[in-house]
Amino acid sequence: MSEKLMLLVNPCAGKGGARAALGDVAELFCRADWLPTVYMTQQRGDAPRLTAAHAGDYDRIVCLGGDGTLSETVAGLMTLPEKPVLGYIPMGTANDVATTLGLSRVPTEAARAILSGVPQPLDVGCMNGREYFTYIAAFGAFTEVSYETRQESKQALGLLAYLLEGLSALPHIAPTHARVEWDGGVEEDDYIFCGVTNSTSVAGMVKLDRGAVRLSDGLFEVILVKAPRGIVDTSAIALDILGQKYQNPNVRVLHSKKIRFHCDAPVKWTRDGEAGGVHQDVTLENCHQAIRILLSE
Repeated sequence: MSEKLMLLVNPCAGKGGARAALGDVAELFCRADWLPTVYMTQQRGDAPRLTAAHAGDYDRIVCLGGDGTLSETVAGLMTLPEKPVLGYIPMGTANDVATTLGLSRVPTEAARAILSGVPQPLDVGCMNGREYFTYIAAFGAFTEVSYETRQESKQALGLLAYLLEGLSALPHIAPTHARVEWDGGVEEDDYIFCGVTNSTSVAGMVKLDRGAVRLSDGLFEVILVKAPRGIVDTSAIALDILGQKYQNPNVRVLHSKKIRFHCDAPVKWTRDGEAGGVHQDVTLENCHQAIRILLSE
């Protein structure tokens, strides 16, 4: 029996490559006796709206786009009482989720993996009880880069755009004083970066040990980076993070189902590489195994 497929496409993703890949991807699904119906996004906010309105009518939903498109698709799915299985064909710039899940960046290969894939549970993050994220919510150093870098720069330079914008912003980053509460612990300090993740890759630069991260264990990985006292501290922190050692006294990695940040002043947050609003008090909760995603065994 044919399976009904909602194929959600961001035509601008991957320097416009998503639009070019659509025909080959749709053909593969048709040959496998899946019946795709294509929905094209035109602007931010279309993916959750279209998903919430239509995904319940399909057996499966596949999104073709970047991590932002995936995040919006998941947000739409979270509004549904019965959620179809999700597939993801990555076509973005940083592709943090693709790196974590081991997905091919070649659209037809990713589509074939979806066809042969097995549904696997995936945790989803919830911010202040109303907004969702798939791989990171954060504030501080580099977090503004992904959504303030112009789309033309992203498409022309790729990951280099993030790095260039991030380096130019470093001298202007002021520490944020925050009280951090997690399962079984509390601390208060000045931070230049706080990230709550369900990923092994953040902006393609910060990496976590794949053996230590479980995407469906109900726990976030929480990265807290305290403000350095000088250039030596700054260099040591950078080397520690880039070397994936996390042994510097200014860098902590925690595991928690729920975490709360209370900052002395409102700060800009990012969710999955997009603007997440300005908040002073934020609570993040792990929605354990909230969706299922098709992955190769």
